[in-house]
Amino acid sequence: MKLSICTDVMGDLSFTDMLDRCASLGVEGIEMTGGGWSGAPHFRAEDLLRDKGLLKRKLAEIKARGLEIAALNCSANPLDPGAMGKRHLKEMKETITLAGEIGVTKIVTMSGLPEAAPGDMVPNWLVYTRSWPDEMPERDRYQWQDRAFPLWHDLVALAKAAGVEKYALENFSAMLVWNPETLFRLRDEVGPMVGMNLDPSHLFWMGACPVAAARALGGAIHHVHGKDTRIERGLADVNGLLEQRAVTDVANRAWNYVAVGAGHDLQWWKEFFSVVGMTGYDGWVSLEMEDFTMSTDAGIRSSIDALRATIIR
Repeated sequence: MKLSICTDVMGDLSFTDMLDRCASLGVEGIEMTGGGWSGAPHFRAEDLLRDKGLLKRKLAEIKARGLEIAALNCSANPLDPGAMGKRHLKEMKETITLAGEIGVTKIVTMSGLPEAAPGDMVPNWLVYTRSWPDEMPERDRYQWQDRAFPLWHDLVALAKAAGVEKYALENFSAMLVWNPETLFRLRDEVGPMVGMNLDPSHLFWMGACPVAAARALGGAIHHVHGKDTRIERGLADVNGLLEQRAVTDVANRAWNYVAVGAGHDLQWWKEFFSVVGMTGYDGWVSLEMEDFTMSTDAGIRSSIDALRATIIR
């Protein structure tokens, strides 16, 4: 396994400063974020497809520092029924085209989440039972069969034409694909190009075990995010783990995204990467830094130290 970092966390730096920072941290690769919800300016597909000279110069800067592009990341909701969904889908397609042009074979993204019924204008995460109310089975069928399956068949065909080999879908909440079971529901329909970006941080607060999830996924693991979550003692016992407070309200949340090792010790992370390796995965582990309990710099350095000590080399 090799260590990379999601560049979104350095969105306030220039492209050159961002690369210098990555090189100074000693990572081997960069998961280049751009499009969708990312505001990072470094590698926007629309700009680079329009200006091939700019693209060539940026690729040369990456190579000069001994870095590799681990993946292109376009975290987005292409199934949103409004204007955002149209923009996100456009940017996903541009990311796929760009990946094909520069020989990057993996796209990290999300499955998307549609509305619950025709005419709705708000995405609806249906995570309560399909048994009740009576409309639930039809809402479930509509979201998957009418909305998600056709889109992902098209995206798989587009990726194949571009030379992209893998979609790694993050198991993020408020997406149709948010755990192994939902990943396989989509994968069984559209094929093995679709796999999971296994991010332990989301599974922790959902009450799942990322080690068990890795075993269940097997060869469907296409990418791994190094990101931890801490369940906050005492607070989670009162209101449970469904948390609506702002991610910056760290003192009052039932759980927080934290630097790797600040939620689960290094022994846990060693076991996790050992099991991930047992499934046959030997690709990139990409640090995604979203810890608001400490400075960004401290979180990055602490996480990289923990990942270096635990990933399988």
